Amino acid sequence: MSAAPEQDQQTRADWQPASFETPAPNIARVYDYLLGGKDNYAPDRQLAQRIEQTLPEVHLGVKAQRAVLRRVVRYLVGEAGLRQLLDIGSGLPTADNVHQIARALEPDTRVVYVDNDPVVLAHARALLADNRETVVVAGDLRQPAALLADQRLRAHLDFGQPVGLLLCGILHYVLDEEEPARIVRELVDALPSGSYVFVHHLLSAGDDAEAAATEAVLRQGVGRAQFRTVAQVGAFFDGLELVDPGVVTVSEWHPEADAPKLGENPVLRLAAVGVARKP
Repeated sequence: MSAAPEQDQQTRADWQPASFETPAPNIARVYDYLLGGKDNYAPDRQLAQRIEQTLPEVHLGVKAQRAVLRRVVRYLVGEAGLRQLLDIGSGLPTADNVHQIARALEPDTRVVYVDNDPVVLAHARALLADNRETVVVAGDLRQPAALLADQRLRAHLDFGQPVGLLLCGILHYVLDEEEPARIVRELVDALPSGSYVFVHHLLSAGDDAEAAATEAVLRQGVGRAQFRTVAQVGAFFDGLELVDPGVVTVSEWHPEADAPKLGENPVLRLAAVGVARKP
């Protein structure tokens, strides 16, 4: 996405901290750095560099996450026929955003981005100020009832029609004691029949040292991380109809011909994805 010069100036102004204190690391800005972006601070870069040391192939992992998100949006809009998408924990706008992918297929697709970080919200709102089909709202995944009650969200999405719920790279920051299964269930219960749910989740691969070390770095850096098994990720889809091929690694979900292969890139085993339809 690009902005006019005046909008760019406002965007940069919005990006300044509210005080002279250096902000704590934020996973959206860490992700931005790992994707090669510039909207991050020194603490974000320091945490990202620690992740790089622990998991040298992390850049391939985040690019694969972005790629599977593109494939999922194309499926939901182009094949499932959805015209409404709710992206919770959307993070910073980058290339190939959800609304861009969706609207390239169907220009009338409505998108709501939800995030709880003020810097992310300011930046996204500045970039999307003139986009009537896309809105940005503040919300916390851990408070699904309040999130769903947001007036702008309810005004933009028609919950009488199917909605695509995107939970891409966010549930592994919800700790077990915060009841992620209950949170997902509350969100799904609010969706009408014919809606779809997408989950991307980092994996705990038994005795995998890299996965354990990466989880530890994230816990120390941002205060939370909860990698889970494929079976635990699959449980988020209880009561839903999984789209083939089910819950699989990122490279195995509707792969493109030139996509990195799991056998050649072991880092790809550290994340699972799934898409399911609500009956």
